[in-house]
Amino acid sequence: MTTALLVMAAIMAVIVGWLFKQTVNTQPWLAQSSVEAVQRGASSQTSVAISLWVFLAVVTSMFSLFISAYYMRMSLADWKSLPEPGLLWFNTGVLVLTSAAMQWTLAAAKRGQSARLRNGLLVSGALTFAFLAGQLVVWQQLTELGYFLTSNPANAFFYLLTALHALHLLGGLVVWGRTSIKVWRGVEVKKVQLSVALCTAYWHYLLLVWLILFALLLST
Repeated sequence: MTTALLVMAAIMAVIVGWLFKQTVNTQPWLAQSSVEAVQRGASSQTSVAISLWVFLAVVTSMFSLFISAYYMRMSLADWKSLPEPGLLWFNTGVLVLTSAAMQWTLAAAKRGQSARLRNGLLVSGALTFAFLAGQLVVWQQLTELGYFLTSNPANAFFYLLTALHALHLLGGLVVWGRTSIKVWRGVEVKKVQLSVALCTAYWHYLLLVWLILFALLLST
C-alpha cells in the first residue's frame, strides 16, 4: 500500500512539473502590444494551469484512497480475484497510443502546423473512444461469465476503479471536443496551444493512473 501511494505521489510531481513547463513555454499572448494585455494573458494562463493542478491533486488523492481501500479489503477471506481478460492488454496498448498521439498533436501545435494539429486531435479522440469501447466490452465479458458487481468485493472494486478512470477520460473528451471544434473552425493555432498542452498533460496523467490500476488488478 505504501509503495502504491509513493508511486502516485511521484506521478503527481512529474505531471505537475511537466504541466508548468508546458504552460511557461506556451505564450500566445506575447503578440499583444500593451502591458495590460500581457498581464491579463499571463494571469489567465496561470489560472488555467493552477486549476488543472488542483484538479489533478484531488484526483490523485481520490485514487490513492481507493487503492488503499483495495489493499485492505483484499486481505479478507471473502475476496475472490477476477480472471484477467486478455482485452485489457489491448486496451492498455490503445491508451498508450492515445497518449503518444496527444504528444504528437502538441508538437504540431507548437510548430503552428494546423493540418497536423487537426489530424492529431482526430486520431487521439478516436483512440480514446476506442479505449472506452474496449472497456465496455471487458465489462460485458465479465458479466456474461457471472462476475457481477454485487457478487464479490473484488468485482465491485474492479468495476468501480475502471469506471472512475473512464469517467475522467470522458471529462477530458469534453475539453478535447471544444478544442477540436475551434481548430476545425479555423481558429489560429496559437489560440488553442494552451488547451492542447493541458489536454496532453491530462492524457499522460490518466495513462499513468491506468498503468498503476492495471498492475494492481493483475497482481491479485
